[in-house]
Amino acid sequence: MDIAWIQVFVLTLSECVAPAGKTICQEREFELQFLNQADCEFALQQLVSLKSESENVIVNADKSNCAPSARRQEVFASVDAINDANRKTDGWKAPVIDESTPGPSKVAHQERLANLQTCEDTGGVAPCKIGEIIIESASEQGDKVWRRKD
Repeated sequence: MDIAWIQVFVLTLSECVAPAGKTICQEREFELQFLNQADCEFALQQLVSLKSESENVIVNADKSNCAPSARRQEVFASVDAINDANRKTDGWKAPVIDESTPGPSKVAHQERLANLQTCEDTGGVAPCKIGEIIIESASEQGDKVWRRKD
């Protein structure tokens, strides 16, 4: 096993959410990682569209974007090497070599999608789904207060 840097695309969404009936909102920012830029841009477009329809959310377009970046990641020489390294790890599922059949992660993803409501139905409250994308709960990273300009 070696350590390598892999390219990822980081979607940053900066929004301000107000409780129902309030005129001020609190900023929060969260990040999602994607392996390709097209998926990142699509998710950003869908999230901004969904959030802009809400009466109590303001999206800061200047701070919301998809930016290329890199993450340090363990890399393995072969499928056998990664299986050997993780065989005793609870919940480990070996990678599927035959790409014509969906692997365990694809099956789990589809099962989770089937059990989630759309973000439109939940008003953007995570966890929810947008198409095939699962949106997880965001971690609060700040407490600036924004005011809506009318």
